[in-house]
Amino acid sequence: MKKVVLITGTSSGIGKEIAKLLAKDYEVILHYNNNYSEVIKLKKELDSLYKKELLIVKCNLTKEEEIDDMLNIIYKKYKKIDILINNAGIAIDTLFEDKTKDNFMKVLDTNLIAPFLLCRKIGPKMKENKYGVIINISSTNGIDTPYVESLDYDASKAGLISLSNNIANYLSPYVRVNTICPGWIDTNMNKELDKDFIKQEEEKILLHRFGNPKEVADLVSFLISDKASYINNSIIRIDGGKKC
Repeated sequence: MKKVVLITGTSSGIGKEIAKLLAKDYEVILHYNNNYSEVIKLKKELDSLYKKELLIVKCNLTKEEEIDDMLNIIYKKYKKIDILINNAGIAIDTLFEDKTKDNFMKVLDTNLIAPFLLCRKIGPKMKENKYGVIINISSTNGIDTPYVESLDYDASKAGLISLSNNIANYLSPYVRVNTICPGWIDTNMNKELDKDFIKQEEEKILLHRFGNPKEVADLVSFLISDKASYINNSIIRIDGGKKC
């Protein structure tokens, strides 16, 4: 059997591009929460293209019982998960004075606690099988490009980097865990940004443009492959280069 890959958040953006790129060579599981119409469209496209039947799983990743239900469905069908790509994430950008505890916790639950739960539930099985790869999609916001409007998002992404480090150590030597930190990527999350702000941000990037989701997907594809078999517990930026 081909390696089984669970990708969270495949209805749009980076997750969708990862799924499209990996579906040919892997058994890809399409996770979504709200946007069924987009994920079913993606499934039909990939099923037709590769003559297979991809599994769709609906799950609110902030609810542990739903995660358990999702994993039961996956293990019943495939008996294993070889590769976990924690991609799903949200941002609730507001003025600092308008930040609320509820929204802060919602961001943390989705961006940090959900990857933790998935790693805790899937990682030990990978270690038992003596094979596994985990990719956590963080952000340069978690390293050195903070925005006070996004401080909850930034904190969650910094936490994800730390989580990856700990899990890589715990699951060694059989499971590789790496963190990808995109900079500005042209996704729906950034569609509403002010044009002048986009221009200012592009001037800070050595390549003078935002990245596209396919470029992140290409990096994921490399990191989960045997070509990256000696890359572990690493933080990989994909941000077009930051001006010094």
